[in-house]
Order: sequence, then C-alpha cells, then structure tokens
Amino acid sequence: MQIIIKTKNLELTGQLESFINKKIGGLKKFLTSFEGHALPIAGGRNLFDTFVEVEKETNHHRKGDIFSAEAKLYLPGKSLFAKAHGDDLMKVISELRDELESEIRRYKSKVIEFPRRQSKKLKSR
Repeated sequence: MQIIIKTKNLELTGQLESFINKKIGGLKKFLTSFEGHALPIAGGRNLFDTFVEVEKETNHHRKGDIFSAEAKLYLPGKSLFAKAHGDDLMKVISELRDELESEIRRYKSKVIEFPRRQSKKLKSR
C-alpha cells in the first residue's frame, strides 16, 4: 500500500506524516482479500494506491482554523473516496480513516461476500 500525501496551506511535518501513515496504513488489514483479484485497477493505478490531501481552509465563515482531508483509494475495479472536515486536524484524519474503512467494508461486502452467499445458496439446493 503506497500512501501519497499532499498538503495545501499547511506544512507537512514528520509528526503529521507519520500520523497519516499510521491511520491510513492501518486499513491494509481490510485489503488482504483483494490481493488475488484479477479485476483491472481503475485509472491504470497501482493496487491500493492511496492519495491523501490535507488542507487548512482559508475562505470560510467560521472563526479559527478549519481543516479538511480527502482520500482516494484505488481497488480492483473501483476507486473509493472519503472526505472529512473539522477544527482539529488529528480528529479530521481519524474521521477520514473511519469513513474510508466503512467504504472498504461496503465495497468488500458487495464484491466478495455477496458472491459467497449466492454460491452457498446454490450448493444447499
């Protein structure tokens, strides 16, 4: 799993980079079932490439710093997207990870679990 990090109006410190790698890299355990899949990767990307963009928004109507984070994960046959906003950067990244995890679980249930259930139904007949 390769994680590419881009920042906007914000400096990428070593602490921030390691936090993002720890949070987003932890999703790899949900992706092990896709490794043997023969479906094409969306957009000609490498399997499990993850693009994370973190930014400090400057044009907003609230007081204080507002952060947003977006992530795009490339899987066999599809790319998943998640987005989070908030006033605490670490919470925003954690919310982003949770959103991406739910997207992975949803996609995994459609692609892997549903065909398994269908084959079990056919075998029981």
